Amino acid sequence: MMIPVRCFTCGNVVGEHWDEFKARAREGDEDPAEVLDDLGVERHCCRRMMVSHKDLVDVVAPYQ
Repeated sequence: MMIPVRCFTCGNVVGEHWDEFKARAREGDEDPAEVLDDLGVERHCCRRMMVSHKDLVDVVAPYQ
């Protein structure tokens, strides 16, 4: 899960797309822009947030 869940600029919910984006774009071989298009993320601020996000949950809270 992506923390924060909402875009800082416009407030749209972007966290719901994080797991699929991470699986397809970051760990796969697909172009991040094409993945965001498929997910329906159209606003520039939301796209920037998805591409530039660094997932620190595993580092901060390693025990689940």
